[in-house]
Amino acid sequence: MMERLLPNVDWEIMWNATKETLFMTGFSIIFTFILGIILGITLFLTDKGNMWNNVFFNRIISAVVNIFRSIPFIILLVLLIPLTTLLIGTMIGPKAALPSLIIGAAPFYARLVEIGLREVDKGVIEAAKSMGAKPTTIIFKVLLPESMPALVSGITVTTIALVGSTAMAGIIGAGGLGNLAYLQGFQRGNGDVTLVSTVIILIIVFIIQFIGDFITKKIDKR
Repeated sequence: MMERLLPNVDWEIMWNATKETLFMTGFSIIFTFILGIILGITLFLTDKGNMWNNVFFNRIISAVVNIFRSIPFIILLVLLIPLTTLLIGTMIGPKAALPSLIIGAAPFYARLVEIGLREVDKGVIEAAKSMGAKPTTIIFKVLLPESMPALVSGITVTTIALVGSTAMAGIIGAGGLGNLAYLQGFQRGNGDVTLVSTVIILIIVFIIQFIGDFITKKIDKR
């Protein structure tokens, strides 16, 4: 029955492409989370009136974040080909997509982190300062815990965006479901391959959204 409905779908190839998509998304989101947290905290703390008040440094970091956040991902892929080749040794395959995915997503998540930190009650921060808390204590015991629902919600949105980016990366040979849908689906006129690839991507997105919403509700104290 399945073979008659989807005659061009090779399920082994489809499974391998799914694993490549999950690899690109999973690996890149780890580094995106780390870099995004670092950049977001830096943007927040160096802003006017905060602990590390440094307007000049804040503007530099903000400009870098805005630039990379604004570059369309498909263009970023092309611009970073020399860097990708230097770091990975090739510009083709799932690993080759990682630098572009991370550099494209980290600034986006950094802004979400900054927004989340701005929502933290300043009274709580001031109370911690008055008790003699060190900056590291304020960051790890006050800012991050208090903003955790926003951080989880932000990383959920970023992860979903990364899934879409892996599909675009597939068009230039990064592998994954996007590559399969384009090469074996669109170019060869196999609509069933494109359809199944799209459905699997949607399922991945729905699962990520469900997990993100579940965790956010569990940790939200409001």
